[in-house]
Amino acid sequence: MRCTFCQWALSLAIVANLVILYYGTKLQQRVLPRHRELGRLSSQRPSNNSVPGVTILIREFEDFENYVPEVVQSFLKNNPTQPVVVAADILPYPPMQLPSSPHVHLVVLKPSPEQPAYASRPEYYVQTEYVALVPDGVRVDATKQLEKMLEEYKASRGQAHMVAAPIESLIPLHCLDLMVSLKEWTATYSMATSSNLCSALRGEAVILLQTRDFFNLSSPLAKPLSSSLFIQSSLRGWKVRILEDISFPSTQQPLFTSSHNQWKADNHAKASRAQLFRDFGIRRVVMEDEKQQWYGCSKETLRCFGTVHDDTPDYLYQDRWTPPCCLKALRETTSYVISILESSGVRYWLEGGTLLGAARHQDIIPWDYDVDLGIYLEDIPNCEFLRNIESGSIVDEKGYVWEKAIEGDFFRVQYSETNHLHVDLWPFYPRNGIMTKNTWTDHKQDVEFPEHFLKPLVPMSFAGFTALAPNDYRSFVELKFGEGVIENPEYPNPAFRKLRSGS
Repeated sequence: MRCTFCQWALSLAIVANLVILYYGTKLQQRVLPRHRELGRLSSQRPSNNSVPGVTILIREFEDFENYVPEVVQSFLKNNPTQPVVVAADILPYPPMQLPSSPHVHLVVLKPSPEQPAYASRPEYYVQTEYVALVPDGVRVDATKQLEKMLEEYKASRGQAHMVAAPIESLIPLHCLDLMVSLKEWTATYSMATSSNLCSALRGEAVILLQTRDFFNLSSPLAKPLSSSLFIQSSLRGWKVRILEDISFPSTQQPLFTSSHNQWKADNHAKASRAQLFRDFGIRRVVMEDEKQQWYGCSKETLRCFGTVHDDTPDYLYQDRWTPPCCLKALRETTSYVISILESSGVRYWLEGGTLLGAARHQDIIPWDYDVDLGIYLEDIPNCEFLRNIESGSIVDEKGYVWEKAIEGDFFRVQYSETNHLHVDLWPFYPRNGIMTKNTWTDHKQDVEFPEHFLKPLVPMSFAGFTALAPNDYRSFVELKFGEGVIENPEYPNPAFRKLRSGS
């Protein structure tokens, strides 16, 4: 029997459909488990962290060497239903072999495109009312420390937002007071007056607080975790109480078994601390021993703010003042420039807003971004740097840059070739007893003035050293800025940004 063309076409269509059905079924079998898993995760989303109890949150550890599985196992041994969340920036490698338990979750904070949003957010896996922040290397024994911590927390309500239990055999836990001034970009630590109630801790501890408080912080998982936590909590006025009768044992072995791994961990800690302060906008940290750490600009970096528009730097729009590293650089530059002018026989004086800062603060105005000095035009040839600038900028042996300003007939000394924080030198000359100059700006204080203010020049405290200033400085600055300007501070352009009362 011979097959017609139509019969052949029908047979081929049937075979093609069977092939499609077969591979479609296989594909569905491969895809469905993934969808079921996502559905299972979705069903685990908590409701308002209302379940009684405490979830262990382990945030800080090193991928290359850690005791996280052992830490988790020690808590599960004490309580098999203990909820544990391990939060990692990226999927740990080498792979972390956590105990197999429906109560243990490894949450990778870096989102993955095929997962729902909550899969990378630990707060969705913390269903309990309380959370305990546990460092790597901590163990729990049969004394039920968590239950005791929770009891102490409830007893401390109204007094402390957090309780902390020290870890044995590590650095002793110390109570510190922490003052954070975002306006001044500064965090200041000091020894607390109380031994067990304060705003920050030095040393390792297990810290317990309410879940809603922790995850309502702007950056609850920023590292280093304790530094991040206490900076944010101190801004909210929270206190932490040290529980002196509760402690946790640590692992019997060192956390890192080789000097190389310890070196890596120390570098990671240093880098994360620097990144934390940059992210939080903290440029200066004063430690409890009064040593200072700087995290802002330097001679090798750009300054902390960009081009200034309308006399209002960008930091004023952020309700902040001049970053302290910038003030430090301006003080150094001013002291250096004045030493050169004095040794060269160039008469100078504190000018404009710089003199106003000296009169009001004996320093640079806290929100100013440059320094102004007046000089006598006829003295310019006395200074090697100033008389040779016409041929181009000069980088001196200290790395300061001397140049002719492109905006007019005045000079500028920059902190470095990279960092353009600067001191402006304005050449004046007398004409019929009045000091005038060739370049004027639209600043209201940029006006002529009688030469008698400069005869004589008088010493004045400024920025930690002594500089020369006009005699009768009050009348001088009131001529420039208006009556009562010393007692009534204001931002340089109130039309754009006003200084709030009490600032």
